Amino acid sequence: MGGDAAHMNGERKFAELGLGEVEEDGSFCGYASLFGTVDLVKDVVERGAFAASLRRRGPGGIRMLFQHDPGEPIGTWTEIREDARGLFVRGRLAKDVGRAREVLALMRGKALDGLSIGFRTVRAKADPAKGVRRILEADLWEISVVTFPMLPEARVAQVKGRLPTVREFERWLTRDAGLTRSDARTVIAKGFANLTRERDAAQKDAGGLAGTIRAATRLMQQKDFR
Repeated sequence: MGGDAAHMNGERKFAELGLGEVEEDGSFCGYASLFGTVDLVKDVVERGAFAASLRRRGPGGIRMLFQHDPGEPIGTWTEIREDARGLFVRGRLAKDVGRAREVLALMRGKALDGLSIGFRTVRAKADPAKGVRRILEADLWEISVVTFPMLPEARVAQVKGRLPTVREFERWLTRDAGLTRSDARTVIAKGFANLTRERDAAQKDAGGLAGTIRAATRLMQQKDFR
């Protein structure tokens, strides 16, 4: 099957961006797909589904598009890999392209934070007990920045120069750092309030921001938060 035909007959899986930081130069990272998570059309992507495709194409062979439009390339992917959580991506918007500059502004303003994969299913199996389709192998050919994702958990995580909200920080502490909800709330009560008060000064000084992050890390690594 030719490339154009494969694209026309391919599938799309939307995910609210798991982006890390959107930097001044247009660089960002995040998750384009999460493993073991049921999306809005009852599909589940299994770990290892993208492995063969990534070996074959590499990051440079997978396009970064806007809204799945092949006429709207907006940058390049520099890293795409599977980890225990999902499909991690790192890329850079082409700031000399008008659409990419618009996307960067929208992402930094939190008005746009969705990722979506364009792919062709190679192998899948039905799971009648759970009423889902499990995608075992997918031929990945593009990842788009989009408005409305199908998998709500994969999002842009954070815009550079902005500390996370209390809710975002608590979610990170419980989901990714493995703290109990009680310990997470104690960390927030004792440490996060100080971080937010220092935010404005930290944003003006890269060293100050790094120091603030290091202080937060030391706090989170303590065994007793009480």
